[in-house]
Amino acid sequence: MVFAVTLPFLTELVALFTVSVGIAYVCYRLKIVPIVGFLIAGVIIGPNALGLVQNQELVDMLAEIGIILLLFTIGIEFSLEKLSRIKKAIFLGGGLQVGITVGIVTFILWYWGISWNSAIYTGCLVALSSTAIILGLLSDEDKTDTPSGQLSLAVLIFQDLVIIVMVLLVPMLAGQSESITNIGWILLKAGVLITVVLLLAERIVPWILEQVAKTRRQELFLLTVVAICFGTAALTNLAGVSLALGAFLAGLVVSESHFSEQAISEILPLRTIFNAVFFVSVGMLLDLNFVIANPLIILGTAVSVVIIKFLITTASLMTLKYPIRIIAASGLTLAQIGEFSFVLERAGRTAGITPAGLGEDGVQTFIAVAVLLMIATPFMLHKSSWMGELLSKTFLRHLARASKQASVEKPKTILEDHVIIVGYGPAGRHLVQVLHDTGIPYIVIEMNPDSVEEMHKNDIPAIFGDASRQHILNLAAVKRAKLCVIATNDPASSPRIIQQARHLNPTLQIMVRTRYLSEIERFEKLGADIVVPEEMETTVRLFSHVLGAYRVPQQEIQEHVQALRADDYEIVRGSIQEAHLMVLQGLDEEGLHTRAVAVREHSPAAGKTLRELKLRNEYGLTVLAIKRGEQTIGNPSADFRLQPDDRLILVGNADQFVNCGELFRLSN
Repeated sequence: MVFAVTLPFLTELVALFTVSVGIAYVCYRLKIVPIVGFLIAGVIIGPNALGLVQNQELVDMLAEIGIILLLFTIGIEFSLEKLSRIKKAIFLGGGLQVGITVGIVTFILWYWGISWNSAIYTGCLVALSSTAIILGLLSDEDKTDTPSGQLSLAVLIFQDLVIIVMVLLVPMLAGQSESITNIGWILLKAGVLITVVLLLAERIVPWILEQVAKTRRQELFLLTVVAICFGTAALTNLAGVSLALGAFLAGLVVSESHFSEQAISEILPLRTIFNAVFFVSVGMLLDLNFVIANPLIILGTAVSVVIIKFLITTASLMTLKYPIRIIAASGLTLAQIGEFSFVLERAGRTAGITPAGLGEDGVQTFIAVAVLLMIATPFMLHKSSWMGELLSKTFLRHLARASKQASVEKPKTILEDHVIIVGYGPAGRHLVQVLHDTGIPYIVIEMNPDSVEEMHKNDIPAIFGDASRQHILNLAAVKRAKLCVIATNDPASSPRIIQQARHLNPTLQIMVRTRYLSEIERFEKLGADIVVPEEMETTVRLFSHVLGAYRVPQQEIQEHVQALRADDYEIVRGSIQEAHLMVLQGLDEEGLHTRAVAVREHSPAAGKTLRELKLRNEYGLTVLAIKRGEQTIGNPSADFRLQPDDRLILVGNADQFVNCGELFRLSN
């Protein structure tokens, strides 16, 4: 006899994820943010449409996990060091933005006859912006480290912190007078808890992560990170503080270790799953019949929210004395209602208070407006720079001149046209020495914590993490890189690294070492440009290919190769550490900005002429030559038609190569 175990909610989970995947895929094809797809999926499968998912409690539980994971990763990314560096923008700019928004909305609603407590509650809902959507879009467009991106980041950090206080205030706004004493007690406990957590951040948790990292077992590292995340959240909950604050504090704890980036890369897949559930749960709350019956009210409210938040945020950030174009760009970026507003709305629903005191109509108007503005956020972010430039050139020109002398925090140095070295073994070490001595920019990705610590002590740019993870490669600025050298001895990870790096940067030249000749063809099919079999000659060949890619004269390369081969490869063996042998002369800008880009079968470039690709007119790239087999065609004509396996020798800057990536990426 066979006994079958049935899960009462399995059918609903299948419906939730299946519809979400389908709609998110369509959004991806249409170049729409996937979060929009999740919102639409929730509308479709929710009780107000098809009714495929009826168990709202199950969805809410999964959504709560999504919030915990979101706050945890936010805590890691907003390390104590970063919080300290932009603390003025956080507390002054963010504090004014939230305070003034709540005040203005409260006054407007009170003037229209809404009770003050409902008006304050509604002001809190409007004041918050979408951390998840904005951070994702800023990252996708490489704007996180721009001045406007940093300002937006600072305001979002304050909003994510103040939501904790807002949630505590909800019972008081709902008329539960005893909550005043409770709030004071909870805030006191929260202060003690934060102090304890910060002590842990400095002493205990980094040590634990280091010991786990030394095992080189990724599954153990993942379990440890999850245990820290949910364990800290559970402890804070026992103390009467929200799970969200606990998760944020857990992230801050992990951020103080050298392994924070790998922790993010491990947790991101889990966060993506549960965040999808969160946005689906938001969509499930929307009543389509209400939207159809009240389109003008919803649209008018949405426009009013955008105008109010844009003006207030822009005015608030002026106190930081940034140029108006930067302030206005941040103001438009933040002019929507965020995901934590739904957390606050849920708390209000439980306490018996609704947006603008309008009951279910107020709830549905709020949900519809929030969903509409979330969908519009990518457009607003795309137009934010244009809005900033427009204001700086028109009636606010005098303010722009007044703020020109203001100190604007400079973004961190951006790597471009650099080499990504995966692995810091013997070959990786010598390659680092070569690149350092020649002045070629580079960064190392390594999974050995001792090696990473050694590199940090020697001021070698290094990241602890798994190079097969997209997050880690993005930290290494893979989209702007010229070369990726996979110098590890791990045959299992190399294929994943090749595929991920090739997808993220189709113009990247990938070199990989391998133990066996039989793997050469396989790695080349995966996207590797040069595969070097593991032998005594490996390091020499890696040097030759890397230096050749930067257009170092061949004669000079041969001289250094001969020096390496001298005395039975003693330099490669490490017995000679004479760095001056690897110092090259004559590296010029043309060599730095030249790339050999492969045309792969099924890529948009295959079968097209150079005229059709418009490399010069649209992307600013110059084609120096095309290599087809053993033949090299210099200065090809515009009618030259590309074939798979052709290699274009292109000259351009990193941004231009990033922009043309879609031409060479394999079609899905």
